[in-house]
Amino acid sequence: MSEDTTHFGFETVPESEKAGRVQGLFGSVASKYDIMNDAMSFGIHRIWKEAMMDWLAPRRGQRLLDVAGGTGDVSFKFIERAGEAEAVVCDITEPMLVEGRKRAEAEKLAASLDWVVGDAMALPFPDNSFDVYTISFGIRNVTRPQEALNEAFRVLKPGGRLMVLEFSQIPNELMQKVYDLYSFNIIPQMGRVIAGDADSYQYLVESIRNFPDQETFLGMLRKAGFENASYRNLSMGIAALHSGWKI
Repeated sequence: MSEDTTHFGFETVPESEKAGRVQGLFGSVASKYDIMNDAMSFGIHRIWKEAMMDWLAPRRGQRLLDVAGGTGDVSFKFIERAGEAEAVVCDITEPMLVEGRKRAEAEKLAASLDWVVGDAMALPFPDNSFDVYTISFGIRNVTRPQEALNEAFRVLKPGGRLMVLEFSQIPNELMQKVYDLYSFNIIPQMGRVIAGDADSYQYLVESIRNFPDQETFLGMLRKAGFENASYRNLSMGIAALHSGWKI
């Protein structure tokens, strides 16, 4: 029986290979990941993450699961906003977590954070464990995003909230073409100069183009069981925030 395939950038690969490739890619750029995010987006990713926190409105005592949380950016912001909260950063790539743990210790947040190696499609947590689930610029790297959303629903407590921050599609065709020119021509070269790795950033650009548009992804949230699901475009749709509730 032939194996199901999936996208790895513009390449078609067996599903069983994607997770390993993603691990290798992010492992290779872990130490330069945060610097590259600033360079690629001219720092705008930080504004997007603040917009995410504004909509999320973290509250004292909440327990966050930050999947594909990498170096902990979103978890740090969540804890700072909540004042007192607990966050678990879960990522398939251990070197990213190692970098994040160093930052947490430097910023005196280590006591509020746990770091767990885990797969978004098979989370190592019991049902109804978290108040909030976030995934930022990570779900497009998951082999089967619908399964990740199903898992998010499972581990959230009743009344819990999902929020996804991800690159998306610009509704204006001309603006999308301009953005594509920048993405495909400039970002891999930045990757070569800053991270010593053009191929990884070529994949990242291609993976954005393969990701479902805002309305299609909204339907996937609803299919997983989330209610009151909605989205907001950021920077004209270069990125989008999707929100849903487990009711």
